[in-house]
Amino acid sequence: MRMKRRKLLFTLLMVLFISGTAFAQGIIRGVIQDANTNETLIGANVIIKGTTIGVTTNLDGSFLLIAPEGEHTLVVKYVGYEEKDIDITVKDGATYNVGTVLMESSAIGLDEVSVLASVAVDRETPVAVSTISAKSIEENLGSQEFPEVMNYTPNVYATKGGGGFGDSRINVRGFDQRNVAVMINGIPVNDMENGWVYWSNWAGLGDATRTIQIQRGLGASKLAINSVGGTINIITKTTDMNKGGSFMIAATDYGRFKSMLTLSTGKLKTGTAITFVGSRTFGKGYIDATWVDAWSYFLSISQDIGKDHQLVFTVIGAPQKHGQRDGYYMLDSTMYETYGAKYTRNWGWRGGEQLNERVNYYHKPQIALNWYWNISEKIFLATSGYISFGNGGGSGPLGNRNYMFDQNGSGYYLKYEPPQTASGYYDWDLMADLNSQDMYSVRGGDTTWYPAGESKHIIRNSVNNHFWSGLLSNLRYNISDHWTFSGGIDTRFYVGEHYREVRDLVGGDYWPDKVFGNTVVGDKIAYWNDGLVKYGGLFAQVEYTGRRISAFLGGTVSNTWTKRKDYYSYQTGVVTEEYAKNNPNISETLSNLGYNAKIGANYNINEKNNVFVNAGIYSRVPFFRFHFLNYRNDVNPDLKNENIYAAELGYGFLGKKFRLNFNAYYTVWGDISQLTSFYIPDPENPDETIRVNAFVSSLKETHTGIELDAQYTITRWVNIGGILSIGDWRYSNDPVADLYDEQTREKIGEGTLYLKNLKVYDQPQTQIGLNADFRIAKKIDIGGQWFYYDNLYSRYTLEDRKNPEDRGQSWKLPAYTLLNARLGWSFKMAGLDSYFLINCYNVFNTVALAEAEDKGVKMDDGSYEHTFKKGFWIWGRNWNFSLKVRF
Repeated sequence: MRMKRRKLLFTLLMVLFISGTAFAQGIIRGVIQDANTNETLIGANVIIKGTTIGVTTNLDGSFLLIAPEGEHTLVVKYVGYEEKDIDITVKDGATYNVGTVLMESSAIGLDEVSVLASVAVDRETPVAVSTISAKSIEENLGSQEFPEVMNYTPNVYATKGGGGFGDSRINVRGFDQRNVAVMINGIPVNDMENGWVYWSNWAGLGDATRTIQIQRGLGASKLAINSVGGTINIITKTTDMNKGGSFMIAATDYGRFKSMLTLSTGKLKTGTAITFVGSRTFGKGYIDATWVDAWSYFLSISQDIGKDHQLVFTVIGAPQKHGQRDGYYMLDSTMYETYGAKYTRNWGWRGGEQLNERVNYYHKPQIALNWYWNISEKIFLATSGYISFGNGGGSGPLGNRNYMFDQNGSGYYLKYEPPQTASGYYDWDLMADLNSQDMYSVRGGDTTWYPAGESKHIIRNSVNNHFWSGLLSNLRYNISDHWTFSGGIDTRFYVGEHYREVRDLVGGDYWPDKVFGNTVVGDKIAYWNDGLVKYGGLFAQVEYTGRRISAFLGGTVSNTWTKRKDYYSYQTGVVTEEYAKNNPNISETLSNLGYNAKIGANYNINEKNNVFVNAGIYSRVPFFRFHFLNYRNDVNPDLKNENIYAAELGYGFLGKKFRLNFNAYYTVWGDISQLTSFYIPDPENPDETIRVNAFVSSLKETHTGIELDAQYTITRWVNIGGILSIGDWRYSNDPVADLYDEQTREKIGEGTLYLKNLKVYDQPQTQIGLNADFRIAKKIDIGGQWFYYDNLYSRYTLEDRKNPEDRGQSWKLPAYTLLNARLGWSFKMAGLDSYFLINCYNVFNTVALAEAEDKGVKMDDGSYEHTFKKGFWIWGRNWNFSLKVRF
């Protein structure tokens, strides 16, 4: 009995000892932030070295860690940042606040490339700016188009366009992609002929992007770029100092699959670092017949050369092929009820196999070599030399212009499309049969026969190859602690090759072409020309940065030389391709000067409040297509620069848990060039019509509005925010167009386009957004983004307003809301950090129009009847599932 008591007493003492030891502990707290942007880092790992004791940071970047008594080393880890160690001694019952822990990026050359890219700094650079982090891109991109991840930004509207892979578009402040500058690591990527950005050419960009900065308005870039509406500054991952990588697999509920591999050597002893990202995407599209077969790659190699020099070699590309949807289709209840939002009319079956008339195929690698040179403590030079060569195009229909009859007397109009089946799709088997038989047309009592074997409708490729090279160099000189001077050069050379070729004769033997005769698959047809653009610019900027005030004054001057080679239009008779290539008609070289000037200032009232103001003027050389008229080498005698005047002011508040940005803007875009074609009554024969080309160089738009974005961390587990944009974008005048006869190419007169006070189309002028992030458990997070769009006007062509009675607003699309949501789970798999993510887009399966086009007629009572409406519906509810494992 005594022995049992002793054992019980011994056990009790041991429990008390162990308990006392276990509770000999303290609390460590702190906040993890980005050292450059002061952005809180959510989900960073804070671990006691040599143990499994650790936590992840909350939505406000904070952490609270219970640590045993003793001396410890805290290890802070976050993907894309250098690991940080903090030594600390913990005493029983004490609380230690390590304060704000600033994490430095592990990306080699990030600060240097920011000089080339003119990255805006919060509370310092006086522009309206929104930054999208790599974490936000990873959480929200999923199976969306790359531009759509920018939708939660004031005055930004991105849609999927026709719904094919990479066929998206983006507008900023009412300006389309041609007037929004897109830059990758400071290198402009807008097409040098027309300003467009074709996102399918950059299909893997989301995989390689570290951050996106959207500067609305003229922006902070020192270059003369297309930043009328704004600048989208995309910074890629560069090379990483940390060794490791990741593997990701993803799938959608409609049958598209993706896999991605990321590898990094870390910085080696030789000063070399290599990062590679590659992905593969394939499968079905949400829209009928919009399949995809795509690859992407990104490679960055950096090399230190001594202490003062660094070279960074980067190559990015995305060879792809995907099915497309042909333009808009009619909007009426019958069509939607019959076919739904996924309908694509431009495909069908031929010999039991699916055939889509619209296919896009392209590969456009961009190769850049950056040289960073610390000349001295005060002088830094960043230089980038780059080349890009694109090959590919898109396919579509080409048919005979006449209404034709087969031998049974059945009639067909085959110019734009082949016959359709009863189910609304193309009947390719019937089209092949028609191409293999005799057909005839009757016009003015005359009968014309088209022999068997001569195709009456084919599929053609419109090929757009290009070669692009450039040199960008920026010298930064720190004059003093407060004054900095930046200046440099920007040169570019571009050749674009454009032609059509036969893709599929659809059962026929040849296609008749007026220049190249009877052509077969692979032969050139219809047109063949080159556009040549040379650009040279100088830029300079002076900046002042004080304790409270920062300001800049900058400007550029540039010259653009353009020339056109035409291998097709000037040939007489039937010739060979080789003869045409060796005998082009070459235009004269045009030379046009452009410039811009910008000024701005920011004042930090205190640690929480700041205000800014900026203004600028921009004289921009019009796009290449306006330099030459009539689709030939006819020099435009009325070409003149477009002029942009802009001003904005803003206010910012930055608190511990709440931040807010508000700004108002005013932009006038004058002397806009436009080129269009339409029919008018023949002056010599009023009963007939003639087709005219119309050139406008005096169109004017005014864009005004306000923007607001806010973010509030309610608790360390809950974060909410919102955005608001209200705009008023209108045409400001009734421009006069020069009219040219399409056949004779002679000017035949002038015509007025009645546009004054009509709304600018294609982007909602009212936008509201809400977002919320919740950490419902240590390893589980959910989030959502809700959007409301209103005052979205349908597209119309200028010729629809060529009479005074045509002055009427285009069709205003119904307002709509959209909710996207996600659920993420962090866990260990085989000891590796893993993340499983579910994205649900359009949670409530909303039916709405994302964009549309209409033609209207003014009625006798003065009302405007919208009689012909076409457009694209937003996608219904769809899902993306992904798993990422880091190693």
